Amino acid sequence: MRRIRRDLSPRKRRQIRVRSKVYGAPERPRLNVFRSARHIYAQIIDDDKGHTIVAASTVEAETKGQITSENTKVDEAKLVGQTLAKRALEKGITKVVFDRAGYLYHGRIKALADGARAAGLQF
Repeated sequence: MRRIRRDLSPRKRRQIRVRSKVYGAPERPRLNVFRSARHIYAQIIDDDKGHTIVAASTVEAETKGQITSENTKVDEAKLVGQTLAKRALEKGITKVVFDRAGYLYHGRIKALADGARAAGLQF
């Protein structure tokens, strides 16, 4: 069993624990999420090659154009999930492994996952 360092934050410890179990193969790449205080980023990664296949975030011009001042961060996360799924389907990716990166499956992380599922991504 892998030892987890105690001097790390709880989120970082969860991230290490989750990443030891989640691996993105070419037939089922990894959907990784990063959440900052203001923005949310998501990318689909092929861990064998170490390449990002598809990415989406709230800082992109395409996504910013769809966001209004009335949208909440949860709405923005759902929009990012839908955008990511649309781009993944265009590349021929239908199934992914969800890597929540140590964040609790709640709020914006859940909204992003629900948006991706609603747009046709399976995980």
